[in-house]
Parts: sequence; C-alpha cells; structure tokens
Amino acid sequence: MIKIIVLIPLILSLLWFGYLKANNYTLAQGKQGFLYIFVVSTTIALFYTLMLFLTH
Repeated sequence: MIKIIVLIPLILSLLWFGYLKANNYTLAQGKQGFLYIFVVSTTIALFYTLMLFLTH
C-alpha cells in the first residue's frame, strides 16, 4: 500500500515533466502543475490512510 502512495506522485510528476519538456516549457512555467499533483496525491494518501485506520 505504501508503494502505491509513493508511486502516484512520482509517476504523475514524471509525466508532467515529460509534457513540459515536449512542449518547450520551463519548470517555472509548470510549477502550478506540480502543486496540483502534490495536492491531489496528498488527498489520495490521506484518504487511504483514513480508510486503513477505519477498516482495520
């Protein structure tokens, strides 16, 4: 379970980085996307953690 929580933001960040490079954007221009990835990944991790404690 921990592997999934760690892999989600890593994979999403790599995909976003690839998109930025393919379209000639800088990392500074894509900063907002990385923030969205962080927020979504944190929300998913908190949800799974809460479900783990509630159903355990």
